Amino acid sequence: MRDAGRASSTPGAAAAPDLVVRARRVLLDGAFAPASVVVRDGVVVAIGDLDASYRDAADDVTLPDEQVLLPGVVDTHVHVNEPGRTEWEGFATATRAAAAGGVTTIVDMPLNSIPPTTTVEALELKRAAAAPQVVVDTGFWGGAIPSSLGSLRALHDAGVFGFKAFLSPSGVDEYPHLSTDELLAAMHEIAAFDGLLIVHAEDPASLDVAAAALPEGSGGAVYADFVASRPDVVERTAIEHVIDAVRDSGGRAHILHLSSASALPAIRAAKDEGLRLTVETCPHYLSFESGAIPDGATQYKCCPPIRDAGNREALWEALVDGTIDIVASDHSPSTAALKFAGDGSFDVAWGGISGLELSLRAVWTGARARGIPLERVLDWMARGTADLVGLTDKGRIAVGAAADLVAFEPEASVVVDVEALSHRNPVSAFGGAHLHGAVAATWVGGRRAGGRARLLRR
Repeated sequence: MRDAGRASSTPGAAAAPDLVVRARRVLLDGAFAPASVVVRDGVVVAIGDLDASYRDAADDVTLPDEQVLLPGVVDTHVHVNEPGRTEWEGFATATRAAAAGGVTTIVDMPLNSIPPTTTVEALELKRAAAAPQVVVDTGFWGGAIPSSLGSLRALHDAGVFGFKAFLSPSGVDEYPHLSTDELLAAMHEIAAFDGLLIVHAEDPASLDVAAAALPEGSGGAVYADFVASRPDVVERTAIEHVIDAVRDSGGRAHILHLSSASALPAIRAAKDEGLRLTVETCPHYLSFESGAIPDGATQYKCCPPIRDAGNREALWEALVDGTIDIVASDHSPSTAALKFAGDGSFDVAWGGISGLELSLRAVWTGARARGIPLERVLDWMARGTADLVGLTDKGRIAVGAAADLVAFEPEASVVVDVEALSHRNPVSAFGGAHLHGAVAATWVGGRRAGGRARLLRR
């Protein structure tokens, strides 16, 4: 039996395949089935029976029974930081880490590079830096900051996938946040050309109230004090502002790195209303809980913060029921000196989790423990993320799709050694974590990852 995504190839009927990958479990149309996947010129041209014959294939690979064939992960939230802060990360190290983790496409955030990607000229600098280095396909977000409002269409036309805005201070001076009025103006401007606004949703007024409410002497190395400084209301209020702007403009918005489950009722109501709102969460919010984070362990610092175990379980439930649409890494690295600045003070250390290489394994580990099948994980991390940015030929294995493929061993297990990871600085909240899954091979456009990949435009 075959469907539109499973077409056989007649030996000799066309040019020889560049690659055939065979596996007893290939993820096709949301389910695993035995198949052979045939690739020519970077595209899946046929999907046939496991033992089908293809004449003169340049490379014919059969996966062992313990491995499955997956579509490559599409990570739409990666901070590469080059040019300008390449000592934090860079296109060479970030994309090698991506490939090692089964990620075949990334979309790079407009900060913390210098200059930030808020003009066409800055976008071209970023592309020039990336082009000779990337080993996975790489696209770019643009930036919506106060000075770029009114000129976003030019970046859209230059091929960015959308526009990143902060509603509270970003942590770097060259990327200021939008006020509530500026958020509304940005939404109307972007809606006029049906673009996408992606939002770091924390409300500065609520942050000020929380800071004023902390007892004297709070803060420093105490993780509970850090969480108290960014309570649920900070996210919830900002997300309500985004929902109001979507309703007023008719535009599209995406909530980045949802941490607080308290915002889920408002998100569900907005979706029920038919507003064009999507939401992501991240592997660290699904993996960790505040009660297990030691004081002074600033490798866990991120904004918004990792919250309690009940909150974590509510995020998982919202993924399963579709309230949360996708999972992306929010890989936000820095040097070890910045990450551990202040001798364990959460007030001083850089906030960001390095998890690009581990994201698939971390989410699969959490899903596996909750009886959630691997197929759902790829819905959130491959198909869903690809669809968010309009890359509908990625994130799936189907005839006509990009040949971005991953050989994955779901039942392998490993204790994470940060020194063995491929990103530039050996720091990660996942250090020492016991994760399931191993990436045995990654193909980008039908070629083993390691060669030069493509720069993508919307």
